[in-house]
Amino acid sequence: MPNREFYEVDVPIHDSTDPARRGLHVFTGVAESPAAALRRAHEVYDAALVAQRAGLEVPGKQPDSWGASGLRPGWEMEWTAAKAGRWHNPLSCTRSGFEL
Repeated sequence: MPNREFYEVDVPIHDSTDPARRGLHVFTGVAESPAAALRRAHEVYDAALVAQRAGLEVPGKQPDSWGASGLRPGWEMEWTAAKAGRWHNPLSCTRSGFEL
């Protein structure tokens, strides 16, 4: 069975009317590799965008934990600059610097 882990995909975004306004859209979910994570993030984004443009409710999280929420009309994704890697919980007690 393939090794399935939780991944994060960070996609830079910019406002199409003011490219100086920039941000980051973060997707998370289960995948077998960074490439598979990037593909899944793009798939759920595309599905959400189609629904949003049709005036439908944006699909929620899928069984593999991937979903797209908080889409900003007028903001464009920079998929060629997207980065995917294993997700590291910032609140984990196993990460360095954690204190109670």
